[in-house]
Amino acid sequence: MGMFDPIKGFGVTFSTMFKKVVTEEYPEVKKVTAPRFHGRHQLNRHPDGLEKCVGCELCAWACPADAIFVEGGDNTDDARYSPGERFGADYQINYLRCIGCGLCIEACPTRSLTMTNEYELADDDRQKLIFTKEDLLAPLLPGMEQPPHPMRLGDNEQDYYVNGPALARDLLAGSSQGQSNAESAVKGAGK
Repeated sequence: MGMFDPIKGFGVTFSTMFKKVVTEEYPEVKKVTAPRFHGRHQLNRHPDGLEKCVGCELCAWACPADAIFVEGGDNTDDARYSPGERFGADYQINYLRCIGCGLCIEACPTRSLTMTNEYELADDDRQKLIFTKEDLLAPLLPGMEQPPHPMRLGDNEQDYYVNGPALARDLLAGSSQGQSNAESAVKGAGK
C-alpha cells in the first residue's frame, strides 16, 4: 500500500466537486422518450371511428404476466362497435402485473393494440391501475361523436397506415379540397 493511495482515492471526489451538477426537473419538465418506448397501451380506432379490436384474445394469450383480460362480444346491426362480426366487449389491462414487454402488440392481428410514450402510471390506489376499455380506447377525431356509418371506410383503409391520420381527417372533412387531397394520396400510395 502506497503512501499516496488515499489521496488518489479522494482525487475522484475532488475532480467531480467542481463540475456543474445536472439536475432533472421532472414534474415541471418531462423527459422526452425514445420513439419506440413501451409506455401505456392504447386501443386504436379505424379512421371512421369504429374500434379495431375484434375480441380475438390473442393479446391475452401472448401476455407472459397474465395482465390482460379480453372478453369478445358479437356486433349487431343496431349496435356496431367494430367492422367485423365481433368486438372487444370487455378489455382490461392490469398495470400492477404488466412488464411492458410488448408481446401483446406483436400478437394483435389488427394492430388494434399499440403502446404510447406515456410513462406516468404510478398511483396510490391499486384499483386505478387496472385500466378498462374506456381508459385505453383512443379518442375520436375532433367533430366525431358517433361513427358516420356502420362499417369501415373501405378500400383505402390500407392507405391510412401509409399516409397517417391526415388522410383520415381529409376524408372525414368531406371538403372538396380535402377530398381531392385524399384521392391524390390514395392514388399515390397505390403506385
